Amino acid sequence: MKTVLEGSHAVSEAVRMARIQVMSAYPITPQTHIVEALSEYVAEGRMDARFICVESEHSAMAAVIGAASGGVRTFTATSSHGLALMHELLHWSSAARLPIVMAEVNRALGPGWNIWMDQTDSLAQRDTGWIQLYVEDAQEALDTTLQGFHLAESINLPVMVVLDAFFLSHTYEPVDLPEQADVDRFLPALKPRIRLDTRTPFAMSQMAPPGVYMEMRRDIQSAMERAPDHFARTEVAFEKVFGRRYGAVEAVACEDAEVILVMTGTAASTCRQVVEDLRSEGEKIGMLKLKMFRPFPVNAIRKLLGDARKVAVVDRNFSFGASGIFAQEIRAALCNHPNHPPVFGYIAGLGGRDITPDTLKEIYRMTRDTDHPQAESVWVGLTTEKESR
Repeated sequence: MKTVLEGSHAVSEAVRMARIQVMSAYPITPQTHIVEALSEYVAEGRMDARFICVESEHSAMAAVIGAASGGVRTFTATSSHGLALMHELLHWSSAARLPIVMAEVNRALGPGWNIWMDQTDSLAQRDTGWIQLYVEDAQEALDTTLQGFHLAESINLPVMVVLDAFFLSHTYEPVDLPEQADVDRFLPALKPRIRLDTRTPFAMSQMAPPGVYMEMRRDIQSAMERAPDHFARTEVAFEKVFGRRYGAVEAVACEDAEVILVMTGTAASTCRQVVEDLRSEGEKIGMLKLKMFRPFPVNAIRKLLGDARKVAVVDRNFSFGASGIFAQEIRAALCNHPNHPPVFGYIAGLGGRDITPDTLKEIYRMTRDTDHPQAESVWVGLTTEKESR
């Protein structure tokens, strides 16, 4: 059924149709609309689920860890400082191999206090053992949330579905809303591999001495290494039912491109138009959209970018003392590839600032007209070049 949904509510609808059993969350802009809708569904009897009200995001993650440990399908959502408050328990959930799904609405971290779009909050959690999937529009947000449960439960790792604040979370778009029977066919009831059961008692998350700790960490990495194959199988299963797939990465006009822009999130939609516009003028530009960040799709990156002439990575984030985070990852993926292309890093759109077609055209031309990167990161769109204190 075609309908018009706010991006946040596209996630809410996916969670409702996934037949989750326990959710817990604490309100924080711009995530609030997701769980606000879900709490109404529970109160109205449209969902057979328990909504646990808590006093903080730390407690919200603790609640779903407890529920997932009991073997039920769980969900939570957060943003920005709420995600930062969860940080400790993100490690606990992944190390316990719990298939929790969380929607994370990218929002800048303070100070200064800012409620708008910035990817630094989710990327600061890159080492916690969570699979991270970045989405471009409302349809992809709905589909990826459903896929997130399928993926998490197939590999026993938690999944973070990441969407842009306001540009996506509060924007209304046409969405193909699936039938419940089709969702049930794609996502059957959870059959937990790990759960607490008084009939067969065992301990979870207990003390791990040196003789076993490294092996536990290696097991998490082994699961991460298998995740791309599990994700591909999830997409095949999803396409059979719904006729759509996205890929861990997506190449647009990259075959003969002299400059390939690497994009994530809603800015990828803007870049699609820029590629079309500049191609019509004879420019050889392409785009690589990154959906999967953890695990990082190294093999796909090398295949699609290894022989490119120039790569320009547009980061809506920054790692202080280093560079844009996606640019770091692209450089690392390509460093051992023979004759790999130069990687130009650009910082744009922090704190909700627009990444416009003109922004991307400027980035393309700077890359096209420069032989080698002049800096690890070039900041685009600053209102002043004055040195900060």
